[in-house]
Amino acid sequence: MKIKNPHILVVDDDQAHRTMLKTLLSGWDYSISEADDGGTAIEAVRQKPFDLILMDIRMITVSGLEALAEIRAVNPSIPVIIMTAYASVETAVEALKKGAYDYLTKPLDFDDLRITIARAMDHMQLRAENITLKETMGVRFDNRNLIGRSAVMTKLMETVAVVAPTEAVVLITGESGTGKEMIAGAIHYNSNRKEGPFIKINCAAITETLLESELFGHEKGAFTGADRRKEGKFRQAQGGSIFLDEVSEMSLGMQVKLLRVLQEREITRVGGAEVIAVDVRIIAATNKDLIREIETGRFREDLYYRLNVVNLTVPPLRQRKEDIPLIAQHFIRLFADKNRKIIKGFSPQAMDRLLKYHWPGNIRELINAVERSVILSPSEYVTEDDLPGTLVVDEAATDLQTLSENSDMDSGQSLELVEKATILKTLEASGGNKSKAARRLGITRRTLHQKLKKYGMM
Repeated sequence: MKIKNPHILVVDDDQAHRTMLKTLLSGWDYSISEADDGGTAIEAVRQKPFDLILMDIRMITVSGLEALAEIRAVNPSIPVIIMTAYASVETAVEALKKGAYDYLTKPLDFDDLRITIARAMDHMQLRAENITLKETMGVRFDNRNLIGRSAVMTKLMETVAVVAPTEAVVLITGESGTGKEMIAGAIHYNSNRKEGPFIKINCAAITETLLESELFGHEKGAFTGADRRKEGKFRQAQGGSIFLDEVSEMSLGMQVKLLRVLQEREITRVGGAEVIAVDVRIIAATNKDLIREIETGRFREDLYYRLNVVNLTVPPLRQRKEDIPLIAQHFIRLFADKNRKIIKGFSPQAMDRLLKYHWPGNIRELINAVERSVILSPSEYVTEDDLPGTLVVDEAATDLQTLSENSDMDSGQSLELVEKATILKTLEASGGNKSKAARRLGITRRTLHQKLKKYGMM
């Protein structure tokens, strides 16, 4: 279905040119908003959804090129058509390289303008339909994607198998990159709702002003630019599951609205009065300590207890290193097939490096490292030289981990002394850079800060 009355933002510091374009485009059934500078355009994009931006490249305060970079950071899905004089075509080509959809030269040829806008709209519509299809249908969960024979992973998979067929709300916790979304998929596709949609939304990736509309939808006229009714993610997930990733990033106001959905199983579109019943299973995830967030007033305690009916904690990769060979071998086959290469495995030295590294980026970092190695490897086996140079193994940290896991010392104080000495040595080796030291130790910077405070080292 075609978008009705698409909303176009016209950005030009020439008022007469803006007025002409507004009159022309309105006659083609487009809704028009105006901005007289790149900075104004950036702010408009932060506040409202647009279907397309038509922007001059030369403006007094913030140029079209500068505005393009900011707009793509806020919402990379909006097609931006650059308007330029003949003398600045080179700059327009640079804009194309930075993500502009197309450019038109002034004075504008109205036929070219109409065709280019229509083509951009068709492109955006097709992409939106593809995204909706992928979100709705999903990639059916394959148990082989949850790879691991370690005790912690075995226990986690057993719990997933028990929880999946129920209707319980699930809260998945764990560090970034541990595979929380994969666990959410496992729950949905092994549940009684598996034939329904599995809708995912990253609460941290959407501005607060747009998140309510994304989740609950909005009525036509609910805010400037809302020129048609929109169904939100909860309606799209009807009969299935919705995955709220980074739920801790919601504002306190949005947390109140989510709490109501959990309690009443009802939503109301932004700008509407109709109460709509929803039949949706909620799965949430966060990489933050919600108890600490509650203590600091950033997360509602009542919402926490509503979400935390069943809690699943996904362990970091450094706590299940015995799974690394299985995971690495699985993805080396996958990426070898994808890149039409014959790669049989890893050299002993390469695997030793993978096992000793602390993986602060967890499985996501491991997958990226394997893909890069497959692409660069000239032989049938990935060698140590093919691995990313960032996989620096800090022997002191490795020794500490080995000591922590295998020590038969009875004195906890002795282990603390070893940990303190290791932290000091790693900080020294890192030139006092705490972020670098934390990566080498395989802990977060916040954890390192806590340990430094604990041992009176700051």
